[in-house]
Amino acid sequence: MSTEPTHEPTHEPTHRPAVEMLPAWSQAEGAARAAAAFRERFGGEPDGVWSAPGRVNVIGEHTDYNGGLCLPIALPHRTYVALASRAGRPADEGAAADRDLVRLASAQEAGTWEGRIGDVAPGSVQGWAAYAVGVAWALREAGHEVAGFDAVVDSCVPYGAGLSSSAALECAVAVALDDVHGLGLGGGDAGRAQLAAACIRAENEIAGAPTGGMDQAASLRCTAGHALLLDNRDGSTRHIPLDLAAHGLALLVVDTRAPHQLADGQYAARRAQCREAADALGIATLREVDDLDAALDRLGETLPGGTDVAVIRRRVRHVVTDTRRVELVERLLDADEVEEVGPVLTEAHASLRDDYEVSVRELDLAVEAAIAAGALGGRMVGGGFGGSAVALVRTADVDGVTASVARAFSEAGLAAPAFLVATAEAAAGRSA
Repeated sequence: MSTEPTHEPTHEPTHRPAVEMLPAWSQAEGAARAAAAFRERFGGEPDGVWSAPGRVNVIGEHTDYNGGLCLPIALPHRTYVALASRAGRPADEGAAADRDLVRLASAQEAGTWEGRIGDVAPGSVQGWAAYAVGVAWALREAGHEVAGFDAVVDSCVPYGAGLSSSAALECAVAVALDDVHGLGLGGGDAGRAQLAAACIRAENEIAGAPTGGMDQAASLRCTAGHALLLDNRDGSTRHIPLDLAAHGLALLVVDTRAPHQLADGQYAARRAQCREAADALGIATLREVDDLDAALDRLGETLPGGTDVAVIRRRVRHVVTDTRRVELVERLLDADEVEEVGPVLTEAHASLRDDYEVSVRELDLAVEAAIAAGALGGRMVGGGFGGSAVALVRTADVDGVTASVARAFSEAGLAAPAFLVATAEAAAGRSA
């Protein structure tokens, strides 16, 4: 009789959850869809179709409203707006009122929103329409003559995934209004920065979401094949070449399908904590912190009584170290050491999870499962509390990593995630 030990046979799991990839439309397809929806909803032809991309941020999270650095890219996934302006209507009294009318519809939402730009004010518009009509309001507030319009929106930017679907909507409307009114802002970076400022006001004041300015800057100021190094202290930019495919790499985005909400108070609370820390340190923004250890020590002396000093210190530590991580990634990309970006992403995730406390179970699992399956690194992206994660993976490993993440979610009893591969694409502009 053989004395060799016997082993139970091992088997790969028989259940392999389906992997859902989120395709991007070509600009021709997106424009055709939006124009067809316009004709169906309003009749007639739009003046044109404009589009703007969602974004994914390579590194630098919650740094924008703290004057720090971030490094986003524009996604191939875009929001399309077919729009017809009322600017050419006769200027008699009845038509003047009509010239102020805005009618908005969306392929993703039921019904049509109607209102007048002159009636728009903080708190006056609810839902997705606030992001669109808020841009017209903000442009008027900035001194630009903007008439009413009809518009229909269609989008392949994943909604609620932390990939800036709201900014894509705002920026598509912004370039459309700029174009039909001949404002001349979309033709250069300085003008696009002004459009981004209007979009930020729309989101902050009309939609009531206290976000920073990274999303709008990315959607309006990115260039194809480059990451946008954005200095939020002065608005300056640098375009850094980013061709991951040439290095045999891909940036995999995992939409965890965990609900992503920025207007629920948590995002605003983090922003308020950073403001409190900056005020206690006597500085304009946390970007001015040079000696982190000294700043953390000083907070114990300068914060008001009753403040949870440990929490504020953690928030400051994340913001300061994440801007340093952006600087590190910039150096790595300049040196063509792209694979070394992976561990920096993982370090950033730990900071967002532990110091900024904006991660959730699904985001942690996506990062952990991707790394376990061979990803070079990964982190949650966006505001947090749901949304998406990214992983830097070798191109040959994309299928294996996606399958492993999907399986991990299935085994945890979570809703199935969806995936896309992010490439650095062009900013907002006219599509048809």
